[in-house]
Amino acid sequence: MESATGMKEEIFELADRVNRISVSQTMMVLQEAERYKARGVDVADFGPGEPDFPTPEHIKLAAIKALEENRTKYTATPGIAPLRQAVCDWHAAQLGSSYQVTECIVTSGGKHAIYNAACALLNSGDEVIIPAPYWVSYPDIVKAADGTPVFVETRAKDGFRLRAADLEKALTPKTKIVIANSPSNPTGAVIPPDEFARILEVCKRHDTWLLTDECYSHFTYGDAKPYSVASLPGSKDWLIVAGSLSKTFAMTGWRIGYALAPKPLVDAMTKLQSQSTSNPNSITQYAALEALRGPMDSVAAMLAEYARRRERILAGLRAIPGVTCTTPEGAFYVFPDISKHLDAGAADSTAMARVLLEREHVAVVPGDAFGAPGHLRISYATSMERIEEGLRRLTRFFGRAA
Repeated sequence: MESATGMKEEIFELADRVNRISVSQTMMVLQEAERYKARGVDVADFGPGEPDFPTPEHIKLAAIKALEENRTKYTATPGIAPLRQAVCDWHAAQLGSSYQVTECIVTSGGKHAIYNAACALLNSGDEVIIPAPYWVSYPDIVKAADGTPVFVETRAKDGFRLRAADLEKALTPKTKIVIANSPSNPTGAVIPPDEFARILEVCKRHDTWLLTDECYSHFTYGDAKPYSVASLPGSKDWLIVAGSLSKTFAMTGWRIGYALAPKPLVDAMTKLQSQSTSNPNSITQYAALEALRGPMDSVAAMLAEYARRRERILAGLRAIPGVTCTTPEGAFYVFPDISKHLDAGAADSTAMARVLLEREHVAVVPGDAFGAPGHLRISYATSMERIEEGLRRLTRFFGRAA
């Protein structure tokens, strides 16, 4: 059969691993917001899950130096040895762990580390416990790796924190991995150290891997502090640490992350990486080396500004009738409950997000994407001026709907 252009149309069948996953909802929101912006529309964009700060200058200069020194060749698949050592040293200094270079792999972002671990461990029928609300990619990564996602609901009254008692009820003989994301995307929930220790003990008793996603480790507020369960003695045999430089060092587009895990698992992930992406970008590796060895003043500056924005956006949202919102202890998101405003015109949060963009030109991510109907994820990784404008539009919209 030929198309209108005269070219032959191929009829083909996609693989099951592609058919059972979906496109990231956050990327879809970003793309839709960009389409509005391209038409000249002023969008109050609360969608991006990335810092609005530039990569620190000393990191950018390290990348330029690496280019000038022609560091543009292949590197070792798991990353250059100095960077792997720097990851171990930084994690030890900042979060109290004790990993060796052979227990570290550098990846093309934190998502890549999680994907490698899932592909290295999961067989068909293996279950992965994912606390809900969850980061949008967890279920699809598990499905792509032939696993089965199993969701454990967390509660707003508990600050959306995973509890060991709830986890233990969900474990079965098929459970292979438990994912813990603290601070959490989308809720900003932070699991307290004593609860994290109980979660680890549950995993140990059931001989189950605990994958701790520490992407937002250094963005915590109030009494919450950067913490890794890897700091606990005897934790390493059951633990996979997935980390990223994207948020901490404002390097989202550089695509650099890492995993810390027992050497046999790191070796398996390296084997997988050698036959897929090969080494992470060489120039990015040298920039990451400078990030981990250099000053961290930028982190404190970002955190102070995020704390200021968090207070303002929480106050603004809580002033809207019918909207409730837990206080995030980490990351840079708020996760308001807008379920009282759902109606025939917007029957769920996906429809609500679409209507908000169409009528008020406010971009948010629907809670449905995170396994949390009736909620919206709002990022405050944007300027205070844009936060004020977005709050004005949200107040007007929900005031009209009330």
